[in-house]
Order: sequence, then C-alpha cells, then structure tokens
Amino acid sequence: MTTAVIAEDEPHIRAQLTSMLAELWPELNIVASAHDGVAALVAIRAYEPDVLFLDVKMPGLSGVEVLQAVGQGAARCATVFITAFDDFAVTAFDVGAVDYVVKPITAARLAKAITRVQEKLMMREGTAELATNHARASAPPAANPAQPLRWIQATQGDRVVFLTINEVLFFQSDSKYTRVVTKDREAFIRKSVKSLLEELDPQQFMQIHRGTLINVNFIDVVERHSLRGMQVRLRDHASALQVAQPYQAAFRGM
Repeated sequence: MTTAVIAEDEPHIRAQLTSMLAELWPELNIVASAHDGVAALVAIRAYEPDVLFLDVKMPGLSGVEVLQAVGQGAARCATVFITAFDDFAVTAFDVGAVDYVVKPITAARLAKAITRVQEKLMMREGTAELATNHARASAPPAANPAQPLRWIQATQGDRVVFLTINEVLFFQSDSKYTRVVTKDREAFIRKSVKSLLEELDPQQFMQIHRGTLINVNFIDVVERHSLRGMQVRLRDHASALQVAQPYQAAFRGM
C-alpha cells in the first residue's frame, strides 16, 4: 500500500487535504499528519513514506528545508508542495518536487497532482524492476559503501535542533548521551560515539579518546606537555581536548 505524510501548520487546511485525499485516492495510507516542519521530519524518518504533501511555510522548518534535511532519502519520495505563492514553481521543481498546489486547494487541482505522483511511483517501480533483473543477469557487484552521515537531530533544552555534520567541532560522551559541540551551540544526541564512528566520514572525523571524536577540519594546535600529555585545540573552541595515549600516534605523522 502506498503511504504518505502530510505536513501543514493550518489545522483546517490539514483536515481539508486529508479529506480530499481520502475521496480522490482511497487506497492511500496517510501514516502521519504533522503540524510543523520538525514534526514532519521526525515522521518522514520514522515511516519512510512513498509520498509527501508538504506546506512550504511552516514553523521550525520550511517544506524545502524538510526535504533538504531528509537528504538522499527524499529521492525515493514523490513530493507535492502546498503553497500560498503562485510563483513557487521554479523552486519546487529545483528541489525535486513532482508538483505544487496553490492554496486554496481545489479537488480538480489536487487530482492532477495525484496523477503526477502516481505516474512517478509507477516509473520508480519499473526502474526498480529493471535494476533487479539486470542484477540477476550479471555478476553480483561489490556492495556500495553507505553514505557518511550528513545531518543530525539533537536536543538543546526543550528544543530539537538540526545540525550539519560539517559544522560540528567535536562529539563527546556525556553519561547516557553524546555531547555535540559547534561554534555557536552545544546539544545532545542519544547515539553513542561507537555508533558515530561507523556512520561518520573517517577522512573528516578522528577519535582522540574513547569518548571523543573531533572534526579534523577544525584542528588548530596540537600541544605536548610533560604532565598533561598531548592535547588538541580546535578553532572556535576555548578548551583543549585531551588525546589519550592509544590515539597519539596519529598526530606524530602529521
């Protein structure tokens, strides 16, 4: 069954869209309905739906920002933007949307968007079948390496923040959580340093302690002290970070 996530901050439009979809596409299973961009992103990552109906302007994250945060996973979704702006077409198609529907939503216009979505899903299924048949007919290729982590969702107080990996100075274990430090903020994630090591680009992040990973692009100074051992100082961060003995050899070759 085809699944979908709806994200619209205006309750009456969200209800209207849900009702119209039930009438025009009864086989569609709406697995989540979100009232802002953050909730939409959480739902998309949880359910991995086939179709997205995203409001362009929402609290937290815009529809475009949600799609960008999903990253490569957005390519498998057929996305329809819901917008109050008639001049949004170029932006919508630039980020890979199938269609955009201008408010107020009409049944006729939504039906046209549904047709486009269904056509894309059929093409996707046909492409997947061709790829499967080709794989069966040829020698099995080497497994493609997983793409390195690009975004993280972290907690800062009572807020959920979204950070690009490139802006992270370092990760550090802190009790049951992992501390994420950037130039401008500190936040926390539940993912362990061990898990991060498996998902981060090894050319960008290196381990300097059992519980610390640093972004090598921010290394400023490596200090050696007779009492304190080896320490690393990162740009845009005041405190030095301790380099444990097992990891010091990596710096001697630099």
